[in-house]
Amino acid sequence: MTGAWVVAAAVLLALGFGLYRRVVDGRLRPATADDGLDPARIGHEFGHRATFVQFSSEVCAPCRTTARVLGEVSAATPGVAHVEIDAAQRLDLADELGITRTPTVLLLDSKGVVRNRIVGAPRKPDVLQALQLIDN
Repeated sequence: MTGAWVVAAAVLLALGFGLYRRVVDGRLRPATADDGLDPARIGHEFGHRATFVQFSSEVCAPCRTTARVLGEVSAATPGVAHVEIDAAQRLDLADELGITRTPTVLLLDSKGVVRNRIVGAPRKPDVLQALQLIDN
């Protein structure tokens, strides 16, 4: 009988954690600090309107989806750039910016200020909404 309680508790905990991750992953959140970045630190030129800086890892499946979505949006939107950084190769920058998992996307305005952060694979409507918020 004790084994059934343990299994039931494990299933409930896993379900609760899964529901939590479904709610928070890929959602747009305002940046908590005024982290300014410059193209020299990133190693790429920024867009004159906005730049998506994506921290990825080689074995991350959601990173490929994120790169596709951000690539489509940046190709279709003038002045928007997409930069992908391998977090394992730039641990210094990932640590400094508080990147704890991949994919994490930082949305920079034209001055290099981090305006929004998206942890997890974003949906295209959320990415487009983030760009509209930068323009306002």
